[in-house]
Amino acid sequence: MATQETRQLDEIISSRRAMMLTGGIALAGLMLPRAANAAALTDNDVLNFALNLEYLEAQFYNLAAFGVTIDKLPTPIPVSVNGGTAGTVTVKPSFAKVPFSSPVISAYAAETAVEERKHVTFLQGALGSAAVSMPNLDLYHSFNTLASAAGIGSAFDPFAHDADFLIGAYIFEDVGVTAYHGAAGAIQNKGTLGAAAGILAVEAYHAGLIRTALNQLDPTGALGLLSLTQKISATRSKLANPSGTPVDDIGLATINVSLNASASTYPALTFVDADSNSIAFARTPTQVLAIVTGGASNNQGVFFPNGLNGTIK
Repeated sequence: MATQETRQLDEIISSRRAMMLTGGIALAGLMLPRAANAAALTDNDVLNFALNLEYLEAQFYNLAAFGVTIDKLPTPIPVSVNGGTAGTVTVKPSFAKVPFSSPVISAYAAETAVEERKHVTFLQGALGSAAVSMPNLDLYHSFNTLASAAGIGSAFDPFAHDADFLIGAYIFEDVGVTAYHGAAGAIQNKGTLGAAAGILAVEAYHAGLIRTALNQLDPTGALGLLSLTQKISATRSKLANPSGTPVDDIGLATINVSLNASASTYPALTFVDADSNSIAFARTPTQVLAIVTGGASNNQGVFFPNGLNGTIK
């Protein structure tokens, strides 16, 4: 049961979060990318959009944990389906899987890799003959481009060390949560909506796990990891909202709060990436595309150098 102190802490953090949002959040809707309109979209179009994103996440995590793409696993996951031609995955020339020093973070990576490829196979099965093949993916130049955009540096390798892997994963997970939330209103079939909600929940577990691990590695911010999350969140929000408002992304930051009128202060973390009502942010497909393609006007760039496959692209 919540005590008076914990209730006050919730109120303080909620108030702090509201100030950070500078204006709140746009309600979940479906601003449609080019070549699409509300009447033309089907549940399959929405699921194929999700499948593109799951291809990206599955490839990243399986390369990080096991050093191979999902189509090269002992039990391969198909990336070319329904007669389509699969794209390639670009990695650095000297690529090797992450040399994890922490068994715990290594275990996190392995579990997430398995779950993300299950998302791929689930969506492929749900879509059946409508499923699209994997587009070209870039897991090399993309990170360098985003690092420059976020003011992190001219290059960033998410496969170099444990902390780098967590920062790379941080880029993906919150975007996945906002994408599933934002697309929910466009899904007509209740069964499909329920499955999408289930995937959203798992993506949220992943996001929470990544944020927890980053905070455990750098609880005071002395290593600069918390600062990196703030820069990445600010960049994602700016790409999704070029005008600067609303702010729909919050990085990890430690703030001091006082409880029950005490002069003492206690550290609290802006941990959950949510609005002032503690509701997960939602982004339209247009906003998600802006993030994963770096804001390119033709939606081709960064992680999807030649765009996505399907209607929403």
